[in-house]
Amino acid sequence: MTSVAERLPRLLALVPYLVSRPGIAVCEAAADFGVDEQQLRRDLKLLWMCGLPGYGPGDLIDLSFGGDTVTVTYDAGMRRPLRLTASEATSLLVALRALADSPGITDTDAVRRALAKVEDAVGQARPTGVVVGLSGREGAVRSGVGEAVREATEQRKAVRMRYYTASRDEITDRTVDPMRLVLVDGHGYLEAWCRRAEGVRLFRLDRIDAIDVGDEPAVPPTDVEPTDFSAGLFHPMPDQPSAVLELEPDARWVAEYYPVDEFTELPQGRARVRMRYSDRSWMVRLVLGLGGQACVSWPQDLAGDVHRQARDAMARAGHLPST
Repeated sequence: MTSVAERLPRLLALVPYLVSRPGIAVCEAAADFGVDEQQLRRDLKLLWMCGLPGYGPGDLIDLSFGGDTVTVTYDAGMRRPLRLTASEATSLLVALRALADSPGITDTDAVRRALAKVEDAVGQARPTGVVVGLSGREGAVRSGVGEAVREATEQRKAVRMRYYTASRDEITDRTVDPMRLVLVDGHGYLEAWCRRAEGVRLFRLDRIDAIDVGDEPAVPPTDVEPTDFSAGLFHPMPDQPSAVLELEPDARWVAEYYPVDEFTELPQGRARVRMRYSDRSWMVRLVLGLGGQACVSWPQDLAGDVHRQARDAMARAGHLPST
């Protein structure tokens, strides 16, 4: 049996290939795909049970391959070119960029080729409202960070890095012992033993401001266990406060950059999110920093704090009389 990595591209290519060659001999198709007839028939049996959600007789791919030839009698729409909406294209591009910036997790060359093709198609279509560029701390991994993390993980070397902690809005210098690279919710993370915190921590690659791989070997404690992501990445405390924010289109990146408990689409590209925080002053600074692209809809006392600080700042700037 072939591996999933070998079989999946073949399965994706088989239907359009067979649609354009009705009645092709099984031996000829097998030769074109570089497999034996037995493997090709296994692939055809698997395709036979694939199709659109619903999975009734009219939804599944239908094939005729009982004899020496094979014909697609129903292709479940796979002969049509894939059409992406603006939202789908944006989601796909963000996910591909996250994969491309996470070396060691997947075949980054293949991801970058796919990314280039999708970007080209999106550019030609010019879908309204598609924003795929990320800058600053909004998802972009600094040049050299990915390669350094991969080197340190593969060669088991300790690293010194400058890291931005979003929940406290602070930058710290840390020495960590890499354990593994993981991809969770479209973001690449370095899981490592942090000597400063004396515990296992996850470091998002796009929040590493600087990194240096030294000669010192990585020596995480022998009894530490990898993080279990089966229940999700974040485990907020029950008494941790939360806020409901309404985001304008240009501030939707907040939902990608920070963990949110709830996300609701609103008209005209806006969104409503509920997110937890540990420091009230940090949440106030976050909303103020969005420059009118976000407002607090709950709780009202937090909205009042934001309003007072904005009013005081404008008064100090001379835009309003100080009272």
